Amino acid sequence: MLTAHTIKILQSLDKKKFRQKYNLFLVEGNKTIRELFNSNFKIKEIFSTDPQKLDHSNVPITHISENELKKISFLMNPKDSVAVCWLNEEPSEIEDKNIQLVLDGIQDPGNLGTIIRLADWFGIEQIVCSEDTVDLYNPKVIQATMGSFTRVNVIYTNLTEYLSNTRNINVGTDMVGENIYTFERPQNLNLILGNEGNGIRPETEKLLQKNITIPRFGKSQSTESLNVSMAAGIILGQLFSK
Repeated sequence: MLTAHTIKILQSLDKKKFRQKYNLFLVEGNKTIRELFNSNFKIKEIFSTDPQKLDHSNVPITHISENELKKISFLMNPKDSVAVCWLNEEPSEIEDKNIQLVLDGIQDPGNLGTIIRLADWFGIEQIVCSEDTVDLYNPKVIQATMGSFTRVNVIYTNLTEYLSNTRNINVGTDMVGENIYTFERPQNLNLILGNEGNGIRPETEKLLQKNITIPRFGKSQSTESLNVSMAAGIILGQLFSK
């Protein structure tokens, strides 16, 4: 049985300040929790309505009722289990990967979660985020990744400082730029995606070596832009087709 104190702590983990205070975050659903077992994330404990389905000798599992699950879940329709996990430590230095995504002020949890799934799909191991990008451990981000957060390294840093020193070519995404379908992908690439409403901020733009765009084929000009995660999917699909 869950104590009122435990429920209060778990409910508070929807806010970043409490995740940082307790050094914890939640992962929901057996499918995603199983992926934690083979990742570098450490599980503190699991609360489950059916513990036998998650038998893992190294992790304490507590049997809870459906009603208790509803109290600690952040989902409208709670799934079978909730895992309480420790936050991973931030690395002191960032090691460039050949192809990386760089996120400049992405705010929507669903967009970040989808972008992490895309990175996982295309084999991109690392995403570098500005310090004001939505928190990886936000429950909506974790849910939207569908487990991909266990395979993609997400790092937060001062982007101006990082992009000034990276060995990769900084390539921005914009409404004006080189056609993505004729663009020759550099061997070492930072693909930079900007904020949903404002795009890439001016101090980041100054550090770009190239700009690319997705050409518009439709006759209607009423659609101003693409959703950032949708644009990321189109661009990655094209970049990896060459």
